[in-house]
Amino acid sequence: MQKQVFYTCLYRLFLQPANIADVDGKYRGADDSVMVAVNKEYYSTLSLWDTYRAAHPLYTILTPERVNGFIRSLMAHANATGFLPIWTAWGKDNYCMIGNHAIPVITDAYNKGFRGFDTTLALQQMIRSTSVNHINSNWQLLNRFGYYPFDSLDNESVSRTLEHGVDDYCIAVMAAKMGKKEIADQYYKRSLYYKHVYDPLTMQMRGKDSKGNWRTPFNPLTATSPMNNPGDYTEANAWQYFWTPAQYDIPGMMGLLGGKQQFTAQLDSFFTIRTPNPDKYLGQEAMIGQYAHGNEPSHHIAYLYAYSETPAKGQYYIHQVIRDFYKHTPDGMIGNDDCGQMSAWYILSVLGFYQVNPADPSFVLSSPQIAKAILHLQNGKTFTVEAPAYSGRNIYASKYILNNHPIKPIPALSYSAIMQGGRLWVQMQSR
Repeated sequence: MQKQVFYTCLYRLFLQPANIADVDGKYRGADDSVMVAVNKEYYSTLSLWDTYRAAHPLYTILTPERVNGFIRSLMAHANATGFLPIWTAWGKDNYCMIGNHAIPVITDAYNKGFRGFDTTLALQQMIRSTSVNHINSNWQLLNRFGYYPFDSLDNESVSRTLEHGVDDYCIAVMAAKMGKKEIADQYYKRSLYYKHVYDPLTMQMRGKDSKGNWRTPFNPLTATSPMNNPGDYTEANAWQYFWTPAQYDIPGMMGLLGGKQQFTAQLDSFFTIRTPNPDKYLGQEAMIGQYAHGNEPSHHIAYLYAYSETPAKGQYYIHQVIRDFYKHTPDGMIGNDDCGQMSAWYILSVLGFYQVNPADPSFVLSSPQIAKAILHLQNGKTFTVEAPAYSGRNIYASKYILNNHPIKPIPALSYSAIMQGGRLWVQMQSR
């Protein structure tokens, strides 16, 4: 069964993005003009709100020959419309989600050494996309308050504030590496706006109005969505969106909570507090406590245990998701695969690693859910993951050895280590 699920996930992963250029390289751009694509590649069906999290990092490993084409397509779209795409289908943007998550995809490619695109122009487009107002954004409002006031937007004020923080951090990292210190400092500062919507009393990211008042009444278990009941969150509740800034600022999150012990306690609460009558149409599907695997804002959270006082708990929950929420049946995929993101999470998690931070070209190690896997890389090399003692009982990793060298303290695997080829050996045990 595991092999069936694994290769079905690989199949789904590769369905999108699709190259919509014709055989002569011509395509109809977002502004309806007919253009000729570089290398006859113009990719669309980019579910970026979903896929920046795991699908695109996995593409950099499995199909690196496509990555430059992805980035050039994002940039061509920005040339036509004035800003980077949000969610494209057949060359057009349907704007169905929030954030500007072409940005982490570009930063991830840049950090991993891809240079088949104009990096200076890419940074310019990233800055323009986060400084000139367009749909789902109001940068003057955001910069004035340091957050989106819920009485100045129609909905999703907290989610929009937090999602922009991910993009801002990615711009800051890329700008710093390109020697643009002033730009980097500006965006590092903006990436910390999430602290302005943190309520220390409830220990949640909470809607705040333009006068600084918290939204009341407030129930952190109540999920909202612009499609169903407009509120402060996007297909999620306060618990699920709390962990968004932890993708890039774990020390800052620990500081808000009061330290590593409180960070651990917050994770423990997250995975154990139950939701009465969860609504799958609001992202409350495939749940473990408040963890909702059926929607993307939760996908990195189990891996945050690697930074806690009890890292093995994360390995337990990852094993539970793989065991309970992926089946080789017609209804074996929870909810919507979201253009390969659900599948990418499974593939990476079975291999035992996941990229939590889109601006850090490394993967947090967990416990492989397979005894052995060999990645045949595009450069002709292989990377082998071996966990010979793995079984349904031996689900915890106690030691990692990469090419005969132990990995510690917080286990992480760099992208370059994978692409250079080699062997990761993992010691597994039942406790």
